[in-house]
This record gives sequence, structure tokens and C-alpha cells, in this order.
Amino acid sequence: MSGMSTPLRVAAFVAALAAVFAVAWGAGAVVGPIDTPPVAHEGAAGHDGGHASTAADHLPGGLMVAEDGYRLDLAQDELPAGDRAPLRFRITGPDGEALTSYDVEHEKELHLIVVRRDFDGFQHVHPTRGTDGTWVSDVALTPGSWRVFADFVPAGGEGITLGADLAVAGEVGAGAPAPDEAVAEVDGYTVSVSGELEPGRASDLTVEVTRDGEPVTDLEPYLGAYGHLVALREGDLAYLHVHPEEAGPGPEVPFVAEVPSAGGYRLFFDFQHDGEVHTAAFAVHTHGEDSHDE
Repeated sequence: MSGMSTPLRVAAFVAALAAVFAVAWGAGAVVGPIDTPPVAHEGAAGHDGGHASTAADHLPGGLMVAEDGYRLDLAQDELPAGDRAPLRFRITGPDGEALTSYDVEHEKELHLIVVRRDFDGFQHVHPTRGTDGTWVSDVALTPGSWRVFADFVPAGGEGITLGADLAVAGEVGAGAPAPDEAVAEVDGYTVSVSGELEPGRASDLTVEVTRDGEPVTDLEPYLGAYGHLVALREGDLAYLHVHPEEAGPGPEVPFVAEVPSAGGYRLFFDFQHDGEVHTAAFAVHTHGEDSHDE
């Protein structure tokens, strides 16, 4: 190094410093303390919460905080960790006022999904709405970055899924390993999923529930069906539409899923049996060619 000119020494120092910063940032993105809230993604129209551009019409749900004049407005974008953290929010309409009129879908006016971005935490809850349009629900939160999805239908309108980021302060662990692709063990039940996800087209999936090696043939209706399935795309957590098919009370529950692109997806299956709701999680990948043009 003694023979290196001053400009070269300065350039080498800057390059080394940049490399150290990059490594430190990457490690902090996986494990470390969370003490600042993330920035929520705005609608494609910008930060005014107005109508998104036509490009947004081709996006999966949940990627934007505002769409078609509707906006998901969290009362706080940072909450403490805990088993009963109070989550409050409003849906505002094109007039800027809190929405108070909804169509009922799957027996509820609004479905709230709260998931940690590394999938080490998932809840499907149904908050209560006050007369002023404010929704509230207690949720169980661990430190990390979370995504909040509001799935609803404005009265007389089309279904919309909006998403916003939520930060939970504290030391973040590495998270649980990804679940098995096709089989989950939950609360004494064995739950399996079969079928192939094909990008760009409707795909048939079948979830089967057994207990102690025997098929469960007396599943109880939950949200108007014998099971409810949520699909999220790995990476951006795009919220995908999954439609239940007519079926008996088990052990098989069929669905039709529409995935827009090739890659990995996380599936969360809610079912009710003996008066209790259980959730099974799967990690699946698409098959075939990606027929969706991003």
C-alpha cells in the first residue's frame, strides 16, 4: 500500500467502506432491533390517496394503501408487542369520509389479515366497527415488520383489498423455518394441500383434514364455507383471490386459486371443528411456465 498514490488510497478506502455498509445493512434486514415504523406504500396516484393509475388495475390486491378512492388509514403505524395489541383503523371513501356502509361477504363486512413479513405470524380476525367508521381489534404481535390487509366490499361496489405496513419494536429473531410444502400439523390435526398452481390461470387446490389418521368428516361451516384460504405471494406479500367451491363437511375442501406469476406462495387455511378455529400454513411453488406478462 505504501506505493499507492493518494487518490488510489482514497478510492480503495471508500470502496471498502461501502462494502462494509452493505453487509451490515443486509444483516440488519434479517435479524436486529426494530425501532422505527416502515413507510406505507401509497397508491399509484401519489400521496393524496386518490384514484390509482390504470397500471394499478393489473396489480394483485393488498399492494397499495389506496385504490379507487378508498384508503386504509391506520390509527398508528407502530404498535407495541403483545398478545392483545389494540389495532385501530378506518377505511375512507372517495369523499374523504370514513366508510360506514359495506356489503357482507363471507358473512362479514370486513376481513382483516395481519401477517409478519417473514410469515412468522399470521392472524385472520374480524374487527368491530364503531358508528364513526373506526374499526378495532386486538391482535397478537411480535417484534418485526408486519403487513395489515383489509378485504372488503363497499356497499354496491366491487371488492377491494388494501394493505399498509405496521412496525412492532423489539429484538427480532430469525423466525421459524418455512412450513412443509404440502402437509401441516396443527392442534392434533394433519392438514394437506394438493393440486398445482399454474401462473396466469385458475388452478384447482384441495385441502384435506385428518385427525389420528382418520378423515374429519364433520367440519363446521366457517365464513360461509367449510374452510377459508388466504394466499400471499412471497416477496411482496401480494394478496391473492382464492374462491371456495361447494363441498360437504370434509375431509376435503376444494378451492380455485388465481396466481399472477411464477414463484413461491404461502397458503393459510382456516377451518372450524368442535367449535374451535384452527389455521394450517403451507409453502407452495408454481408449476409450468409463467403466462403472465408483468
